[in-house]
Amino acid sequence: MDLKTLPRPGVAASGGQLGSAEAVLVRHYRRLVCLAYVTLPADRGRHARVVAAHAVVQRALPVVGGRTAGEDGYPAARVRVLRGALRRRRWAAAGFPRVWGVRLFTPPDDADAELDARLAELPPPARAGFALQALDGLGRAEAAEVLAWAGVETPAESARAGAELLRSLGGPHWSDLPPGYDACTVHLQPGDLLRRRRLAALASVLALVVAASVLPVLLSPQAGSGSSAAAPPASPAPSTAAAPERRADDLWRRTAKLDLAVWPARGDLLDDTALIGRATAAWRQAAAPAAAPQLLYAGRLDGAAVVLLTDGRSLARYTDAPAAGPALVLSPAGDSDVTAGAAVVLHRDDRGARYLLAPWIAAAATRRLDRPDEAERPLPFPGGVTDPVPGTAAQGCPGPVLQLRSDPVVAEQHAFLLADLGGLTPAHLTYTPPPDGSTQARPPREAVSAQALRRWAAGACAVPEAGPEVRQLNLWEFADQKLPQNAGELAWACLRADHWDGSGSAAAAVLPPNGGRAERLAHADGRACSRYEQDTVAQYRWRAPNGTPYLLVAASRRVSRLIVTTPSRKLDQPAPPTRTLALENPGTGPTAVEAVTASGTRLHPVN
Repeated sequence: MDLKTLPRPGVAASGGQLGSAEAVLVRHYRRLVCLAYVTLPADRGRHARVVAAHAVVQRALPVVGGRTAGEDGYPAARVRVLRGALRRRRWAAAGFPRVWGVRLFTPPDDADAELDARLAELPPPARAGFALQALDGLGRAEAAEVLAWAGVETPAESARAGAELLRSLGGPHWSDLPPGYDACTVHLQPGDLLRRRRLAALASVLALVVAASVLPVLLSPQAGSGSSAAAPPASPAPSTAAAPERRADDLWRRTAKLDLAVWPARGDLLDDTALIGRATAAWRQAAAPAAAPQLLYAGRLDGAAVVLLTDGRSLARYTDAPAAGPALVLSPAGDSDVTAGAAVVLHRDDRGARYLLAPWIAAAATRRLDRPDEAERPLPFPGGVTDPVPGTAAQGCPGPVLQLRSDPVVAEQHAFLLADLGGLTPAHLTYTPPPDGSTQARPPREAVSAQALRRWAAGACAVPEAGPEVRQLNLWEFADQKLPQNAGELAWACLRADHWDGSGSAAAAVLPPNGGRAERLAHADGRACSRYEQDTVAQYRWRAPNGTPYLLVAASRRVSRLIVTTPSRKLDQPAPPTRTLALENPGTGPTAVEAVTASGTRLHPVN
């Protein structure tokens, strides 16, 4: 397919007026701006691309007398926007809109990193092909047709490249794109304040010099007059915010509470007061810190200047990269401790994530969560900053895992796991083993034992959620059940995700024999399977190797009675010592399961 053989798309309709074209542009403004933003070349900062995207769309009105009304109004506007975005020679010098004194940037998000890197590899026509298919849901042939009438010389090839990127990302639609690609939702921050202040001062000096040379002529005393001109007093310089606080390098060795508040400031740009000032100002403009900011890091990583700050409740990471411009990411961190405050993501790119580790970390390694029998791999961290940690996780699963070991000053032989969930702080992975027959609940423990690693290998993708807001993930193995017909042992688990703000969710799952992947049974928000709700019950339909169906039921250690209703019967009996049941041929209709604890509390499966 080439430009000459493509049919002309319906870009005009009879009877249209300029007012109709404007109505189309206004109605679809946000989508068109996003289309332009994705299409524009990636070799300029976000401020320039945001302004250029709005300028391209605002210039997309036809000349007076143009005809774009009717059902073809949006396709016509879309073609004009693409033509404007692909005319690279003019977009950087857009005549309007004008923005003075501030820089604009789209909401920063770690999810942008992969898409940024992948789009940067594509020429603008292929970026346009991706945008048409991702934003407007066009097929590959339809996208090629639009590209042809936007002036692209190789529309079929550009549409193919866009389709390949879309497919590799899982086929996102408009609502799935990272927020960093919505050019109608922007953050503001001041530009180079020091440079602007110097220019203003220079302008004032020049004005005074001109006035000094002109005013004596204009205001020279006339006969009998004794008047003269005096220069006005200089305006006082604006006050600057206090510099962020810094902690002593050895404070963590002298305190009984280990968290982000005792981190020393690290990095090779600690003396760059201008950079740190811009980072602090960006945070104050985005959301005022709850307390005086504390500096954790200021340094250069992979060509970008990075500043990390905390106020005791939140983390703020400010990044200023030559190509992308400044970006600020905020993350909750109000309950950090020796594990949840042990690592922070400083930078992400296509090589992986680089972490700043707590000063009490003596050794670091990476681990494949899906390969529990494989040894961990040592991870260098000179100056507290790790080498890139490669790898990504499947959707909804914890990502690359760090295995960290605390300094003996903190705790002897204390190793723990942290899983990347896409935010600034990785989630702490813990494991609660099955009951051992005692009357006391077994508390969560570090997920570094052979049993814990095997359970997490099976259950990782059954977690109730895996997002940046999650502080800790726990896998509680509340029961084990020997399957009928000697088919092995089934593990019953309740996986819990706790957020930084105290909220959370839980999911029930079964972990099949022989290390197979877990099957998630149900999910619920709230405090199920937490220390405040330590009782649970679950059901699962299972088919034996010979084809016989079973209804399997399992409950936690304090359950004393099980009540099961199937289409063919109702069972109400004391719970066996294993707290498990296997009902043969339960029927195909709905079933109901209820458990009663020794104290009389009635439980139903998580749903």
